Amino acid sequence: MAVQRFEDLIVWQKAQELAVIIYNDFHECKDFGFRDQIRKASVSVSNNIAEGFERSSNADFSKFLFYALGSNKLNLLAKGRADEIIEVTHEVSKLLYGLIKSMKTNASNS
Repeated sequence: MAVQRFEDLIVWQKAQELAVIIYNDFHECKDFGFRDQIRKASVSVSNNIAEGFERSSNADFSKFLFYALGSNKLNLLAKGRADEIIEVTHEVSKLLYGLIKSMKTNASNS
């Protein structure tokens, strides 16, 4: 059965989890420019997945998945909790690459 809603995609759920982590961990950051940028980047991952899902073609969806990958590169963090957050970003990246690969496979089998 094909996924009917982007909310059912594990990668979207994990990207939402990442955004919540970022919002919670950076809510007291006094570097407002950095805080706003990292928050926007974290939310952009799930937003791009959702927007691409709603597009009319797999090619468009793939394009937005690559946008999500770009937003998922959050390498500006300090050590400690950062390792856990970076691990979540790696997990989201793997899921995005897997989804892109499966869409290419399905397109070539159609």
